[in-house]
Amino acid sequence: MGTVFERIYEIVKKIPEGRVATYGQIAFAAGNPRWARAVGYALHVNPDPATIKCHRVVNREGRISPAFAFGGENMQRQLLLSEGVAVSEDGFVDLKKYLVDTFLLTQ
Repeated sequence: MGTVFERIYEIVKKIPEGRVATYGQIAFAAGNPRWARAVGYALHVNPDPATIKCHRVVNREGRISPAFAFGGENMQRQLLLSEGVAVSEDGFVDLKKYLVDTFLLTQ
């Protein structure tokens, strides 16, 4: 089944363009809802951001990262906007509109 990080990366790859998932959703899909921080760390050391689209991951409130690890400030916003995901001026994504169904991540 792979390491925890490998499982996390495989789940993140399932997030479709134009959608987002939360750290908690990914942790749940990886097998332990308490791994949200592990998800954050795994994404911080993402070995292949071109394939593992970690910009599609937001916190439980829909907030994007103020200092995105791959490209600096506002890069996550720019990447999400390029996929059609609206981000508010204060850095939030509307989870009711853009959140992927957890079921999709577990398949």
